[in-house]
Amino acid sequence: QVLLVESGGGMVQAGGSLRLSCAASGRTFSSYYMRWFRQPPGKEREFVAHISKSGDFTYYADSVKGRFTISRDNAKNTVYLQMNSLKPEDTAVYFCAADAILAAIATMNAEYWGQGTQVTVSS
Repeated sequence: QVLLVESGGGMVQAGGSLRLSCAASGRTFSSYYMRWFRQPPGKEREFVAHISKSGDFTYYADSVKGRFTISRDNAKNTVYLQMNSLKPEDTAVYFCAADAILAAIATMNAEYWGQGTQVTVSS
């Protein structure tokens, strides 16, 4: 069992930055691919970013490429999402997810989910 707890959400003006954290407990963190998803108000959950188990490979949704950076610290059992140049359309609940085996990077299925953290970007 892996418990994921997100933090770092909040309210920010357009153009600002936030850094989300997702702390994992349970089994070996470095054994899991980690991803971030988000669910805008009234919309379906969508893929945001992926990082490999070692952290040497990352992949982003086109909507956040060049603005968001995913990273991980396996010694701290934590994955991060640095969000810069935020836009009102980035407003959403952000979730982290963990998978020991990943069939496809952007699949909506995940082995473990966090509870989410709210990000609100005002114009």
